[in-house]
Amino acid sequence: MMKTLVTVRFQSLALLIALCLFGSAPALCLSPQTINQTSVEFTPDVRQLYLQAKEAQEHGDYAGAIEKYQAITKIAPNLAPVYNNLGALYLNDNEFPRAVDTLKRALELDPSMNSASAMLGLAYFQMGENGKAEPLLRTAIGANPTDGKVEMTLSLILIDAKRYGEAASHLTNVVNRDPECVRALYLLRRIYLQMAEDARIQIDQIDPDSAIAHEIAGETDESIQMFAGALVEYRKAVEREPNLPEIHTHIADAYWHLGEWTSAQSEYKVQLKIDPNDCNARWKLADAILEARGSSEEALSNLDRSIIHCPTLTQAHIDRARALIRLGRHSEALSDLLMAEKDKPTEASVHFLLATVYRAQHETTRAVDEMNTFERLRQELNDSPAKPANDATTAPDGTPK
Repeated sequence: MMKTLVTVRFQSLALLIALCLFGSAPALCLSPQTINQTSVEFTPDVRQLYLQAKEAQEHGDYAGAIEKYQAITKIAPNLAPVYNNLGALYLNDNEFPRAVDTLKRALELDPSMNSASAMLGLAYFQMGENGKAEPLLRTAIGANPTDGKVEMTLSLILIDAKRYGEAASHLTNVVNRDPECVRALYLLRRIYLQMAEDARIQIDQIDPDSAIAHEIAGETDESIQMFAGALVEYRKAVEREPNLPEIHTHIADAYWHLGEWTSAQSEYKVQLKIDPNDCNARWKLADAILEARGSSEEALSNLDRSIIHCPTLTQAHIDRARALIRLGRHSEALSDLLMAEKDKPTEASVHFLLATVYRAQHETTRAVDEMNTFERLRQELNDSPAKPANDATTAPDGTPK
């Protein structure tokens, strides 16, 4: 399933990176400031041709710019920036072999020219010669460690070589500098998926009947909402290794999604003996108690402890309000619901509970408004093409979840 990772959209990614690196108009490096003024090659004729090349490029006449640079190389064959700029234009036109020859000449004349190293590396990459591209791109990154676009290209080469860890390191550098670089995030996701799949395959090769192998199989079933199948795998895992970390949470979650509240409670309690500060397990234990119409006081006690350790756990606040309402303590539920509404304004059950609280406080207008919001959101949920499992708006007893 994952074996096509390194080739999927590979060429399109390369082209996009090329465009991002050099744009439609490569930067000109030749100027009186970048060339020794005493150079016998920087003659008035060279300067005039350079200005003409620059003007042509600024007007989008890249063929004209190439012609002027080619003319410069004939009368001044030792000006490295000329070959750098000419190579950039060839690269922009996807003339990769010509770009390679031209940029190699630039580096022969000036081995320290970082832009030529970067572009030559990319040209080799576009030609599929990753072995030649990699050292050049590493040299370019060494000279300019913040060049994210060059680092992206190197990452693609590393992905192609299945050196995922190193590729992930470079992509992380890119994301740290540019958190909104969606392409780097996309590649990171694909790398981590591939690494996870490789680890699963290796585990199966070592011991396909191990507790870890069954736990992974259960997680796979759970990810596609096959909770009954997940339970079978988790049970096999716990038989082989009863103290496997979080295995009881896995089992409890599967029961919770299946609506088997009593079994879910038992497993959450086992997990809480192992880790009393597991706020998610405490919240779900309380939720299972409420769903099973158990003790509201017991549910509230667990919810209080859950919120102490995870004060921003919105679902715990919703269930805490739900328990307080069942205990007739409507006014105490209001702060939890207002916090939940701020965090999840489209959560229909929050508005149902708010309507319940306002009605108990005789605030009729607010109660009606909240009920109208609840009905609208519930209708939108019903009209949506798919609903998540165990996401009913109300509990079996009619109380909003």
